[in-house]
Amino acid sequence: MKKNILTAALALIVFAITSCSKDDRYSGMSDDGPINEQPDVLTPENARSYMVDASATAETVALFYNLKKLSKTKYLIGQQDAFASFYNNAGGDSDIKKATGSDPALLGSDFMFITDDQNDGTPANWFYQQEQMIINNVKEAYNKGMVNIFSWHLREPFEGETFYTSDMTDQQKQEAFASILPGGVNHDYYKAKLDKVASVLNNLKDNNNKLIPVIFRPFHEFDGNWFWWGTAYCTPAQYQQAWQFTVEYLRDTKNVHNVLYAFAPDNSYTTSNNYLSRYPGDDYIDILGMDNYGDFANGSSTGVTTANNKLKMLSDLAREKVKIAALTETGFRVTSGTSPITGFFTNNIYTAMTSNNVELAFVMFWNNDQSGYYVPPAGQSNTQDFVQFANKAESVLQNTVPDMYTLP
Repeated sequence: MKKNILTAALALIVFAITSCSKDDRYSGMSDDGPINEQPDVLTPENARSYMVDASATAETVALFYNLKKLSKTKYLIGQQDAFASFYNNAGGDSDIKKATGSDPALLGSDFMFITDDQNDGTPANWFYQQEQMIINNVKEAYNKGMVNIFSWHLREPFEGETFYTSDMTDQQKQEAFASILPGGVNHDYYKAKLDKVASVLNNLKDNNNKLIPVIFRPFHEFDGNWFWWGTAYCTPAQYQQAWQFTVEYLRDTKNVHNVLYAFAPDNSYTTSNNYLSRYPGDDYIDILGMDNYGDFANGSSTGVTTANNKLKMLSDLAREKVKIAALTETGFRVTSGTSPITGFFTNNIYTAMTSNNVELAFVMFWNNDQSGYYVPPAGQSNTQDFVQFANKAESVLQNTVPDMYTLP
């Protein structure tokens, strides 16, 4: 009897192994043997327990769950300001649609103009006009089944004119971040900015009066010092305090429940311990991101390997924490004086994102503008490189995006 049971068990094991897909991103197996990965514990029923907001709307919970599941086999392709910024100011369809026939699956927006001191909320005001355009673009993206993500290039709180430390005085650089913390001289100023963010998010509704989920990525690239929230201008504890206050104020005080929160340093971190050195905690983060331009800048295979190693660290950390991993910003800007990198999309970006069983939910390319592009529209020397990347089995544009807002 025991022999029969053992024989049956072995047969089941053989069947399971031979039935697995040959794609190791799907099967958890590779030609070299089993891949060491965490068991898949996320279910539609327990998704809220892994999220920042246990009271998130049903659509926001579905977005979290579906992004996590999608990352096991595919990634969304996105671009910042895709509906508003175009190479050579050639309006109309997004530049990605001009190249591929489809819009991106992810639209990047910014709260920068929305929270600007000069936005007085009147129809003739340029900043208010930008606010309305951004809101309309977000709604259009959502109606197309796309995902929306907001960054926030928040102006410094003294003059309200810049977010770059290169434009600030030494005193402003040293005092700005601490001043927005509870008890700081600019804390009320910061709360007023969060009030504006909350107002936009709480009124961001679809045609059925349902709140539109968004990803929010504040205080990004903090491991550099080009922004006033960089490592030289605040301690790890101060950074964590600001992040925790931001989440609690939006979620608990302003009752914002349609947000996934994304943590996104630049590319300086190579180990999980370093990556988590300013991490505010699992209770405050839904998405583990990384911005990375530098490793791709010279087109070298060494840079691609370095980028892949960092994304592998990120992906493994997201598996461990049951969070979502993403390449939250990247690209190489082509101008009249800067030629494209051969195979930048089909080889460099694709390899960094997919080798070594990396699981990323999305990649965000930065915006095109009059004088340069990160994603080529039709007619450029590297357009076909991007089209081939977009046609990869793992790539998702708007025309193939699954339902991201309904739980299975």
